[in-house]
Amino acid sequence: MRHLYWGIVTLFLFILKAYSQNPIISHSFTADPTARVFDGKIYLYPSHDIKSPVERLKDWFCMEDYHVYSSQNLVGWTDHGVILSQNSVPWMDSESYSMWAPDCVYKNGKYYFYFPAKPKNMKGFSVGVAVSDTPYGPFMPDWKPIEGIQGIDPCVLIDKQGSAYIYWAGNGLRMAKLKDNMKELASAPVLIEGLPEGFKEGPFVFERNGKYYLTFPWVKDKTETLAYAMGNSPSGPFEFKGIIMDESPTGCWTNHHSIVEYNGQWYLFYHHNDFSPEADKRRSVRIDSLTFNSDGTIVKVKPTLRGVGITDARMKIQIDRYSAISKKGASVSFVNDENKFEGWKCRLEKIKSWVQYNRVDFGSQPVQEVKMRVNSDKGGVVKIVADDEDIATVKIPAGKDWCVVKACVEKAPVGVSDIRVSLQKGASVEIDWIGFDAVPWSAGAFETHKYRNFFAEMGYSQVEIDAKLEEVFNDVFYGANKVYFEVGDSMAYISDLKNHDVRTEGMSYGMMIAVQFDRKDIFDRLWRWCKKYMQHQKGMFEGYFAWSCQTDGTRNSEGPASDGELYYVTSLIFASNRWGNESGINYLAEAQNILDCSMKKVGKDAVTPFINIVH
Repeated sequence: MRHLYWGIVTLFLFILKAYSQNPIISHSFTADPTARVFDGKIYLYPSHDIKSPVERLKDWFCMEDYHVYSSQNLVGWTDHGVILSQNSVPWMDSESYSMWAPDCVYKNGKYYFYFPAKPKNMKGFSVGVAVSDTPYGPFMPDWKPIEGIQGIDPCVLIDKQGSAYIYWAGNGLRMAKLKDNMKELASAPVLIEGLPEGFKEGPFVFERNGKYYLTFPWVKDKTETLAYAMGNSPSGPFEFKGIIMDESPTGCWTNHHSIVEYNGQWYLFYHHNDFSPEADKRRSVRIDSLTFNSDGTIVKVKPTLRGVGITDARMKIQIDRYSAISKKGASVSFVNDENKFEGWKCRLEKIKSWVQYNRVDFGSQPVQEVKMRVNSDKGGVVKIVADDEDIATVKIPAGKDWCVVKACVEKAPVGVSDIRVSLQKGASVEIDWIGFDAVPWSAGAFETHKYRNFFAEMGYSQVEIDAKLEEVFNDVFYGANKVYFEVGDSMAYISDLKNHDVRTEGMSYGMMIAVQFDRKDIFDRLWRWCKKYMQHQKGMFEGYFAWSCQTDGTRNSEGPASDGELYYVTSLIFASNRWGNESGINYLAEAQNILDCSMKKVGKDAVTPFINIVH
């Protein structure tokens, strides 16, 4: 029951947006991307690099599950959550962390997800298949791997006649035909010949204008390039043609890719270790446009930071993912070296240094204001230009903290423009992002790992913000009009002063405030009161809480209110992550107990789970 619930929560929580620039996913590592078009939408099936929980994989590839992402514009990406994990595959060694590069195809009303993994009690890799009715799962894995395949990086091609072929890497690149059930080989595996010497893996095969392209990572010298060969049929023979992308200039040893046409344009999906420059076993997916010569050969792709797609001017524009940058006086570095998923910043160090970001959509209604998150010890002045037209001049204050500054837009552009930001006065101005008018956040705290600070965005210093928060906290918990009252030496309640009672929403909100202010003493007192007086320990409401009690603990009502329950669960999980579970209260066990009790109410009439298990 617990695993079912957490699967539902994972699916619910991960439906979030990601950024449009390279790398395209900014809240977790992604690698080995296979992109497919299903029902007019791009679906992305990457592997998922993680920091190894086991010593033997500390410096090697470590992958325990797969996510799927989707987009309609290649700008906003939705993470649909985990679709398959090493614990859910019956034939796989569930502690191998070996879920490497996958693929997914559609045939006969079903979606077939192919993945490599290490089987139980065997050496090497096998390839399995999982099936779903939708491209985002859930996927049900077959009970055994595909017989006859030993290797990694499966790719499946379905030709115009509906025949399916599978390609993989194992002592070279190999292929075979699949049966109509998509789970068994219809022919013996064969080695693909005519390719250059050297290590090869990750085959991806596609068709264009009657030609079949066999593309693959290839170690030409020291690290992997992306290379390709062409043939007249899915089974070849293939003639080697050359390089799609040169090896990484920063030394990332692997590259892995897919190539897909979407809305009339071809794209190359690949990976790089952008968020982990110190370790090339944790990679992130990128996209760049791909074109063909008149004879069908591929024009070599130069990797970019800007990536693809059009960025809305009224969102945060990460100009550090630039289209062009001045040769001197401008640089890019991480905002926070301790958490690289916070992204990058651009530093303009000298007068006339600049950075340019292309394809910004200002829409048809003129913008009125520009905002920038900046930091500068000495201060300065920057100018913003759109398509060679000056549109704003922004004064940057001197200070030691990040702040958001604003300026009027003097001549608002319309439609899609290229923007350039240049330093006019001062020195060493750091810019996190710029945006126009409202600038809503493109992602929340779950994805970015930081909370939005409205006070900072309004120009207040962190010292002022901390003082104000402390003042409000003290007023609520200890001031003349406090709502927090301690009982004995171990409990406390929060009172609804108007109604002279204690309610689950107030108690659970109070616990949330306590954990965010790192006040374990207050949190524990509130939870003990809740557990003693409000939580049902048996009966049909077991695990739930009486929503209203008198201040002495007498219940005014037995029934629950779901907002309180949700805040109890969330604050308890936060407490577990912040303080651990060994100091008198096992916060995580208490949260899981509420969830387990909730799921036991499936199918009952008078009481139900507080999360709808269908929707």
